[in-house]
Amino acid sequence: MTDFTVTIQVNPESVPSLPCWLAEGAAFAQVLISTGILKAIEERVQFARARLGQYDTIDFVVVLIGYGLSGERTLQAFYERLLPFADAFMALFGRHHLPSRSALSRFLAALDQAAVERLRTLFQEDLVKRTPPSTSPGGLSDRLGNHWVVDVDATRQAARQRALPQLKSLPAAHRRPDNYTQKSDN
Repeated sequence: MTDFTVTIQVNPESVPSLPCWLAEGAAFAQVLISTGILKAIEERVQFARARLGQYDTIDFVVVLIGYGLSGERTLQAFYERLLPFADAFMALFGRHHLPSRSALSRFLAALDQAAVERLRTLFQEDLVKRTPPSTSPGGLSDRLGNHWVVDVDATRQAARQRALPQLKSLPAAHRRPDNYTQKSDN
């Protein structure tokens, strides 16, 4: 057996590790910038509110995108994980300051439906613009380039199929979804 030396160095300073989702956030930021979506959000999705402070609507959208990408269970967990890298994360999107949790909370509480619709419309327009005409915008593509669309009615197909009693004293068994289908055909 060969003898070897193991050296362990301990540093009393805490050095946080990069969140695993930060690379995905960087890639997403580059896509938004290169496609012009980030600039379109800045120009078209405005939310007029007196007390946004130093933040623009895009700052809050960036935080919500990051939260969605992170997979963290709560906004609090997201902020705790992001805080050491907040400036770098916001810089990925060309922004300077991470809004505080309380500023985000106030923004979400005051957000009107018109701003949400403008953002939704912007993403929908981009989806339609970038989707080839021969394919549907949903589904998955495999490594061979085949496009697969899963179309399952979960209310009907995933219903629990339980055993029904089979007694002569009971009426004939029938499933409710079948009964609904028959009614809609009439």
